Amino acid sequence: MYIEHVAIWCQDLEQMRAFYQRYFALECNAKYTNARGFQSYFLRFASGCRIELMQWEQVNSGHNEVERQFLGLGHIALALGSRDAVDSLTQQLQQDGYTCVSGPRVTGDGYYESCILDPELNRIELCA
Repeated sequence: MYIEHVAIWCQDLEQMRAFYQRYFALECNAKYTNARGFQSYFLRFASGCRIELMQWEQVNSGHNEVERQFLGLGHIALALGSRDAVDSLTQQLQQDGYTCVSGPRVTGDGYYESCILDPELNRIELCA
């Protein structure tokens, strides 16, 4: 068993696509649009797992905030392969204006990670 994909509702689909492609080198399919106005992209990691970014005007905006979390998807954790990779990407994202919520650090359960926010305040853990 494995995760095939994780789906994220977006307010700005193109901005989110550009973010995930730029920082995580994901392969992206052509945009899908149906007759009811639903739009999505699938972005694929080298491992085969995918993120589906979705937008539809009928979906209410989320409650994402920098300081608070809400019920539902808590974060996506991405394994970068090394502490140096976590440090480097965290630094690059901060330089480019994205919020780093925590880290890089060793957590109480032994992970080396940082937590950053994507353009729509979804949490992404960058793990070694």
